[in-house]
Amino acid sequence: MPKTSSSMSRVLLASLMVMSVLGPAWAQQPPTVRIRGTIEAVDGSLLAVKSREGTDMKVRLTDNVAVFGVAKTTISEIKPGSYIGVSAMPEPDGSQKAIAAQIFPESQRGLAEGFRPWDLRPNSTMTNATVAETVQGTDGEIILVKYKDGEKKVVVPPDTPIVSFVAGDKSELKPGATVIAFVNTLPDGSLETNRVSVGRDGLAPPM
Repeated sequence: MPKTSSSMSRVLLASLMVMSVLGPAWAQQPPTVRIRGTIEAVDGSLLAVKSREGTDMKVRLTDNVAVFGVAKTTISEIKPGSYIGVSAMPEPDGSQKAIAAQIFPESQRGLAEGFRPWDLRPNSTMTNATVAETVQGTDGEIILVKYKDGEKKVVVPPDTPIVSFVAGDKSELKPGATVIAFVNTLPDGSLETNRVSVGRDGLAPPM
């Protein structure tokens, strides 16, 4: 019995050592970040992008990169049941004041559902949720959106950019196009993306 106990202790110790080695590695996995900017050059799968901050960046496309067009639309296209994303600023009364709103296609319903911090502006937020109801208010459209963990009241001023995501193609990723790329940093420090949204007709993706 002591021998069995000793063997189990060694196995447990070895497991803890492996976890202690892997734990920091897991913790150091960088989150996906967003690069907003203009494509300056394309070399095969490598995009040269000047970010909105003026930084020159190289971003490699994965083989299975998803490209979405971002097209202008109107708030009348946001209806009960629509799945939307709203970048916004929090208001003192707990509501959200929209900076931009995007309508997802049905194929993307449920994508990144929920409420979270966003990096469009300092203290901005993003809510991906289903529209429960819309009401005309004094300061714009008032939209109640619901997601699996809660709901938010969003005020959409009349000048808020409203866009929709449409199927895109890699051919749209060309010099002069404005994009938002969802980027991961690889172990060698290079940047890679499997999702790029590109503005159409001169539109800069407002999210």
